[in-house]
Amino acid sequence: MQFTAKDIAALLGGKLEGNPSQAVTGIAKIEEASPSSLSFIGNPKYEQFAQTAHAGILLINETLVVKNDNIGAIIRVADPYASFTKLLELYQQMMTQSAHKGIQQPSYIGTDTTYGSDIFLGAFAYVGDKVTIGKNVKIYPGTFIGDGVRIGDGTVIHAGAKVYEGCTIGRDCVIHAGVVIGGDGFGFAPLPDGSFKKIPQLGIVEIGNNVEIGANTVIDRATLGATVIRDGVKLDNLIHIAHNVEIGENTVMAAQTGISGSTRVGRGVMIGGQVGIVGHIKIADGVKINAQSGVSKSIEEKNKGVTGSPAGDFREHYKGLAYVKRIPDLLKRIEDLEKSLLDKKS
Repeated sequence: MQFTAKDIAALLGGKLEGNPSQAVTGIAKIEEASPSSLSFIGNPKYEQFAQTAHAGILLINETLVVKNDNIGAIIRVADPYASFTKLLELYQQMMTQSAHKGIQQPSYIGTDTTYGSDIFLGAFAYVGDKVTIGKNVKIYPGTFIGDGVRIGDGTVIHAGAKVYEGCTIGRDCVIHAGVVIGGDGFGFAPLPDGSFKKIPQLGIVEIGNNVEIGANTVIDRATLGATVIRDGVKLDNLIHIAHNVEIGENTVMAAQTGISGSTRVGRGVMIGGQVGIVGHIKIADGVKINAQSGVSKSIEEKNKGVTGSPAGDFREHYKGLAYVKRIPDLLKRIEDLEKSLLDKKS
């Protein structure tokens, strides 16, 4: 697939310098750019490469000075990173749309199931009864879609994902390989003899629009009602969301985080990797939780930053660390004072 500098500049609304007919067939990092590739500079620490790169097309900001005859064309935009992201999205859409369409065999589609135009269903996929699938949905090989599931337009479900019965997924979502949506929550009642009796998990999982869920992440169905992932949420790989949790709009969460049952996470929350959050608490909008923190009680202040285990205010945590570093010196001073007092007594 080939694109010219003129086409790309028009798409991004950028200012074109150099050869408008310069064509590229791929995308590369600035350090590895070739005459057939497009690259960009969005971070000032890479600006040095603008003078040495051999890119066919270079996407940069409006002020960077470039003196390099090895670049075929330059496109200047206000935000190179945002513009480059837009190009990547369009490139991915074109590649995906052109590569996969139709229903491969062997695959299974149950009774009373409906699907929209331009669907892709990969080989060995299973789609249960009374499933509703929107337009331009792509379901890759080896995927399981249970009875009564609803999937919105433009959603992509990658190989080996499992969506259990009754769950709903909005439009333009991306579900990566190995994700399990709607498995049973961890509900067991203790019995007098010390054993545990399973509590039936009768709820579902509701996923909003424009949600991305990373590989091997697990979202449990509710005991009753719904586990809810709202619009714009981005979940990394290897995350566990327990039963009846609610995640607010545009919250992002890094890998190996676990959230216990019935916790409510607000809008725009940022959660680092390996965070553990107990059940039945609330996290306010805009909270930032540092990696490897343990959250054991509700965070009610909006936009608060916390770290540590148990998690506490960023500033207080690092102030405490500063005091800890002083402990050896303080102990030495105490020992010197004790020795001085003993010398005076003797």
